[in-house]
Amino acid sequence: MSNPRSGNPPAIFDRALLRARRRRATSHGNENFLLERAAGDLAERLRAVTRRFDLALDLGTPNSALRDALSASGQIGTTVAAEPLASPRANAGLALAADEEALPFRDESFDLVVSALALHWVNDLPGTLLQIRRALKPDGLFLAVLAGGETLTELRQSLAAAESEIEGGLSPRVAPFVEVRAMGTLLQRAGFALPVTDVDRLTVRYRDLGGLFRDLRAMGATNALAERSGKPLRRETVSRTAEIYAERFADADGRLRATFDLLWVSGWAPHESQQQALKPGSAKMRLADALGTKERSAGERVTRPAKT
Repeated sequence: MSNPRSGNPPAIFDRALLRARRRRATSHGNENFLLERAAGDLAERLRAVTRRFDLALDLGTPNSALRDALSASGQIGTTVAAEPLASPRANAGLALAADEEALPFRDESFDLVVSALALHWVNDLPGTLLQIRRALKPDGLFLAVLAGGETLTELRQSLAAAESEIEGGLSPRVAPFVEVRAMGTLLQRAGFALPVTDVDRLTVRYRDLGGLFRDLRAMGATNALAERSGKPLRRETVSRTAEIYAERFADADGRLRATFDLLWVSGWAPHESQQQALKPGSAKMRLADALGTKERSAGERVTRPAKT
């Protein structure tokens, strides 16, 4: 973990372990339903932007799903893929191995930066957003989707209750996820213009807890927290977790709900052509005139008719 006195952010995730988990998932055949859903939705959102992007960066997306979804749009000239396990043989177009927290690009390099289900794993999200904004040309667009909000809240609650009951304490098991309001603030602090955030909630149903665990392993999305316990979960704890999950989060047919909040974010690198907020005092019409009411001073009392 980073030394807090050094000014570096604390290490929330073990990034080396995360890369190892992704590599293992790839070698055993990824489970990509969530990524494919996110990639398709991102491509659809980009189509609403009626402009062409000559050079785009796909940042951190674990495979080529996003590039495949974007390729048919005709909006993008060249796409560069940058993620820790990138391989030119595995991805169409240009690819390089790069960490999302240390972008190897000059300022104002790209017209578009996109990312799907990757940025929730970075330790320094504010710093990463700042680097993305700097990598964009003026009036360049950043569009991304990451896990956020109440993602896996059912698993988090069930694990915490079972571990506390069986083992007498808690250890970090499910990653923290950024909230939509906090993400909007981070975009503003990074210097993005016209920031927008929203949430798309996806509920996946499983026959049993083992099915959820298998999907998370196949996504390379199991516990990679830096402060995770070195001890595996006891069999009794896993069994009790399954019981609590079924008690609290099962539908009438017995299937278990798992929440995935897809947090959508977008922002533009500032440019003089963009819509600007009006300066104070520049309005050409009084608010009272626009509303068709009589303007009163702050200290003037309003006389109301007596009740009869």
